[in-house]
Amino acid sequence: MPAATRKPRASATPIRLGFVPLNDCAPLVVAQERGMFAKAGVEVRLSRELGWASVRDKIVHGELDAAHAPCGLPLALALGLNCVRTETVAALVLNLNGNAITLSEDLWKSGVRDAVTLRPFLAANRGRRTLTFGTVSPYSTHTMLLRRWLTQAGADFDKDVRFVVVPPQQMAVNLAAGHLDGFCAGDPWNSMAVAGGRGWIPATSMDLAPLHPEKVLLARADLVARRGPEHLGMLVALLEACAFCDDPANHAEVVGLLADRRYLALPAEVIRRGFPGDEGFDHGHGQRAPAPDFMVFHRDDANTPSADKSAWIARHLLDGAARAAFTPAQLAKIFRTDLHTPARSLRAASLNHDPETETRLLSA
Repeated sequence: MPAATRKPRASATPIRLGFVPLNDCAPLVVAQERGMFAKAGVEVRLSRELGWASVRDKIVHGELDAAHAPCGLPLALALGLNCVRTETVAALVLNLNGNAITLSEDLWKSGVRDAVTLRPFLAANRGRRTLTFGTVSPYSTHTMLLRRWLTQAGADFDKDVRFVVVPPQQMAVNLAAGHLDGFCAGDPWNSMAVAGGRGWIPATSMDLAPLHPEKVLLARADLVARRGPEHLGMLVALLEACAFCDDPANHAEVVGLLADRRYLALPAEVIRRGFPGDEGFDHGHGQRAPAPDFMVFHRDDANTPSADKSAWIARHLLDGAARAAFTPAQLAKIFRTDLHTPARSLRAASLNHDPETETRLLSA
């Protein structure tokens, strides 16, 4: 880690860093539990939140300084969509992919196996039954993925289906109770439904939008302005953690950390399903499929908040009017490659044992 930021600043107020219990919060947990934040000179207090509305509201009111967040949330905050306008930045993408669509056992018993076989079911029940699907936020990839999959099924979005916002950790229980016919969420909540025999998975985000940006490190702009070196250290630590999480050799340890009651508080065997190895991803009903990219934490340039990624987020997660509010220059003020690049260079300098480059970057 950077020599100038190796020791924590004992006098600093801890950065309040929120997360929602999902497998893709793993970099935050790993950075905390393996001492990566401390080595980078950052004192962090992790705060487990119920869902994305809680994260959004606490960011708005300054109760959180930063958070693990859906990639569309920085844009929603900038426009004040369902909230007070708040200036935030995203200088790190935490992962690509990681979501899945899960359907009820009732639909399986009705003969539905995929989008193609859902089509006749919808046609036969049009005007008599509306299917209810859970999504975690109106401005997340989950809503887009649901719409894309349901479009393949020929769904009439005015007659056949309705969307409701449900916190991720409440998806499986609501599916089991019959309140939902399906949902899109990040794992482990899809795998939780499958493991309990309450649901099955017809498609993953890897199938529907390969290598899409998913979660980002969202930070209040005033945190970056007031505590820039600590924000930089946090980025460096999380880059190290993302690389650690991406290595299959480390998955057993990552799963063990996530299973702790402070984080996901679930059996390790359920969490492990979302880190599929050679056995493939379990879709339920005896169906497994290879899933080498089910969730990508570091490879394929996953962590850079590039112009391509920010443009994809605006194009796919916002409606036309909201999308028109963002020029490429405005997107670049939110998705900050200028903050990401020094962090990546610092990490590279540290790995290469290059103190001169570290000092130059830190002084800049």
